[in-house]
Amino acid sequence: MSNRKNSLPGLYIHIPFCKSKCLYCDFYSLTDLSLLPAWLEALQQEVLLYKDTFAPFDSLYLGGGTPSLLDGFQLAAMLDSLRRHFSFYPDTEITLEANPDDVTREKLHLWRDLGVNRLSMGVQSFAEPDLIFLGRRHTARQTEQALEWVRIAGFTNLGVDLIYGLPGQSAGDWRKNLERALEFRPEHLSCYQLTLETGTPLGARKAQGRIKPLPEEAERELFLLTSRFLEEHGYIHYEISNFARGEAYYSRNNRKYWRHVPYLGLGPAAHSFQGGKRWWNHRSLDRYCQALSDGVAPVAGRETLSAGQLHLESLYLGLRTKEGVDLNLIRPQPRGDTMLGELQEAGLIKLHHGRAALTREGFLVADRLPLWFSD
Repeated sequence: MSNRKNSLPGLYIHIPFCKSKCLYCDFYSLTDLSLLPAWLEALQQEVLLYKDTFAPFDSLYLGGGTPSLLDGFQLAAMLDSLRRHFSFYPDTEITLEANPDDVTREKLHLWRDLGVNRLSMGVQSFAEPDLIFLGRRHTARQTEQALEWVRIAGFTNLGVDLIYGLPGQSAGDWRKNLERALEFRPEHLSCYQLTLETGTPLGARKAQGRIKPLPEEAERELFLLTSRFLEEHGYIHYEISNFARGEAYYSRNNRKYWRHVPYLGLGPAAHSFQGGKRWWNHRSLDRYCQALSDGVAPVAGRETLSAGQLHLESLYLGLRTKEGVDLNLIRPQPRGDTMLGELQEAGLIKLHHGRAALTREGFLVADRLPLWFSD
C-alpha cells in the first residue's frame, strides 16, 4: 500500500440498532427500531457539521449495532447524504456489517447496487449450542445459506467474525469452527476471544458464579491454534485478532486506527481522531439527537494527546500488528536496546529491516509490552 494510501482518512458510521441484544455485547445499541428514523435525521445533521473538515475518504465502514437491518430506503438515504457532503476516492472500501438472518438475495443485490464492496458477517460460531449461549438470533443453517448467497451475489471481499474461548470450549470444538469457516473461503477472518464484560448478561452470570471462564492456559492454547491453523491455510496474521488472504484484504478501516490516521466517527458513541485530538459522541441516542436538534455537535468529551501519549499509543497499536513498529520508537527509551535483546532472547519479538514485530507468542503479551518501553 502506498504512503498516500496510508495517510487517507476513514469514515465510520455507528448504526445503533439491533433486533435483539447478544448476551456478551457491551457496544451501544437499542432494540426499539421505531427510533431509527429520528437517528437517521440526526445523522444527516451531523454530516453537515463535518462536511468541510476532512480530506477525501478511502474507506467507509457501516458498523453497529446491526447495519444489515436497515431497509433499502434507509440505507440509500444515508449513503446519498454521505456522498453529497463528503468526498470519496473511486476505489473506496465500503464495508457493511451484517447478521446472517438479515441476509436475503434481494438485500445482497441492493447492497452491491448501492456501492457496498465488502461484507463483514457476524457469524460468531457455526455450532448451534454456541449461538444459543451467546444469545445470537441466527442459526447455523442461516449462516451457511447467507454465506452461499454472498458468493452468488458476486461479493469478492467477505469477512467472517468468530468468537472463541467460550466456557468449556475445547481445542477440537474451536478447530471445527475454523474448518467450517474456511469452506466458504472468506477473504478475511476476525477471531475474537470472548470477554465477559461487566454490565452484560454473561458478565452477570460470571459474577454470580453461574459460568466459569476458560483458564488462561486454555485461552492461550486456542489463540496459538488459531494463528497456526489459519497461517497454514494461507492467511496472513496481520493483527492480533485479524487474518487476511493477502494484503489487499486487510481492513482499511482498522488500519486507520492502528496507524493514527485521521478518522471521523458519526452516530451515538462513535469516536474520531484528527491532528492529535480525539473526541467521542454521547452514548445516548436521546442526547445525540437533542444536541443536533440544537445545532451543536453531539460530543460527550475530547482530549488532546501529548507527545508522550501519542508515542505510547503508537507502540501499543503498532505492536499489535504484523508490521510492528520502527525501532526508532523504542531505542531512545530507557533500556530500549537492553529490553529488545531480552525480548528477542525470550522469543517474543523479532527485528527485521529496522522494525520490531512481535512473534506469535509475543502477541499473547502485546497489551503489556508498550509499558515496558515507556518512560
